[in-house]
Amino acid sequence: MDRAWSFSLRRRSSSSATNAPARSAGPEAGRSGARVAALAASLAFGLSGCAQLERQGEMLNGGAASQARLPPAVPRTVGGEQPSTAEHKDLVAQFGGEYRFLSAERYLDEILVKLAQASDTPGQAAYKVTILNTPVVNAFALPSGNLYVTRGLLALAGDASEAAAVMAHEIAHVSARHSALRAEREREAEVISQAAAVIQSKQKSDDVRASQRLSFASFSRLQELEADAIGVRVVARAGFDPYGASRFLAALGKSAELRAVLYGKKKAPDLDILATHPSTPDRIAKAVAAARQISAPGVGTRDREGYLAAINGLAYGDDPNDGFVRGRKFAHPRLRFTFVAPEGFLLENSSEAVFGVKEGDDEALRLDRVRAPVGKTIEAYVESGWVDGLLRSSMKRIDVNGLPAVVASARAGEWNFKLAVIQIDDEFYRLIFAVRALDAEAERRFAASVATFRRSSWEESLDVRPLRLSIVSAGAEDTAESMAQRMVVPNRPLEYFQLLNGLEHGGRLTPGERYKLVVE
Repeated sequence: MDRAWSFSLRRRSSSSATNAPARSAGPEAGRSGARVAALAASLAFGLSGCAQLERQGEMLNGGAASQARLPPAVPRTVGGEQPSTAEHKDLVAQFGGEYRFLSAERYLDEILVKLAQASDTPGQAAYKVTILNTPVVNAFALPSGNLYVTRGLLALAGDASEAAAVMAHEIAHVSARHSALRAEREREAEVISQAAAVIQSKQKSDDVRASQRLSFASFSRLQELEADAIGVRVVARAGFDPYGASRFLAALGKSAELRAVLYGKKKAPDLDILATHPSTPDRIAKAVAAARQISAPGVGTRDREGYLAAINGLAYGDDPNDGFVRGRKFAHPRLRFTFVAPEGFLLENSSEAVFGVKEGDDEALRLDRVRAPVGKTIEAYVESGWVDGLLRSSMKRIDVNGLPAVVASARAGEWNFKLAVIQIDDEFYRLIFAVRALDAEAERRFAASVATFRRSSWEESLDVRPLRLSIVSAGAEDTAESMAQRMVVPNRPLEYFQLLNGLEHGGRLTPGERYKLVVE
């Protein structure tokens, strides 16, 4: 999509593609995307590291805290006046830029005003919220009081109380000075590790760093739970339903489960001691317990109608500037090309590449692009060292729908690789397949997919329309199944309809009630 996932095919220089790991546009890969990341990582045999998928399995990534007391100000979404801090600029750039959607911005403003007044430290910071242009589900905070929520998070939230819970959690990180405490511990750990390196050995220094990482992870988990508890209290004081946090966490857990089903990822045991967040079930239970200390269910504002009206028309999934996945087809209107993955593949976008996996964990693909080195032929580029295990005798010059290309084979460990480098103007597009068993059928699937790569016409480019949320009323005869048929999603439309609308399996619709659809 999750991370429904943004892919820009941003051009990388040939030197950076060869000598440096690709960097993701967001936090490290979430558990729900682990299978994609693991299979895609097998493609790193010649790419010096693969871009990671954005996190989709955690709710509220730990924010920053403020040591300075700032004058109180009316909270607002960031509009024409943007904070000039480097942290703000870096974070916005990493997550696709700022997403402007006036109705949602105004609605979040209203929520934030109430939360700021109800916080444990009213007037501590001039809170602002920026919507980030990514389908990744996440939220952040900086010490200055700048809050960030992604449009993917707004799409998943079901009402005002859930959105309020997210922002209250981030406000709690600021008021509880979490980042200040973390920064202090990190400085102490670095001093200790440097001393270990000088006095003992590099191995001892590495051991100290590893031990400290475990300590930081535990500390961060405690921070997250503390922010959850504070956030529930703030939400309630602001007049919202305190159970919004647990409902959103439950939706996030279901989102992770759905992605696990789609990508064949079995549920991971809770053994990752380096994880920086508590498990979702643990957080749900604690959020419910915190809400019960305040009131029984049914108390406080949810304002589902107002929230849905505010996000009606919100962009969903891929950024229009980053191309689109439609089933097995990827189309990029701006770069004007398309390709179709082999049968059985499920495509997912990242900031650096298109990844694909096939059910069974035995096949994967990656598509990215690099600048063509000046004066270097495609053959010379393929042989330039970015591919480990290249079988030079397999290299063959071909024509792909009028575009010059070279196909070749490579082998690394238990994986076999088929690759095609296709030239468009001054850029090389690298399409790489990884298969465990390279037989004649796998060769045929690879060749057939390469043959689908082509330039698209201007008419085709204009015909590719971005997805958006549409809020519709259920009729007397409507069911979840009938509404799901109107969803423009590549896989499991019923499950996605239920997820976006907070419905249990088999749940019935209420005539006249409003529901989210994903449409073009």
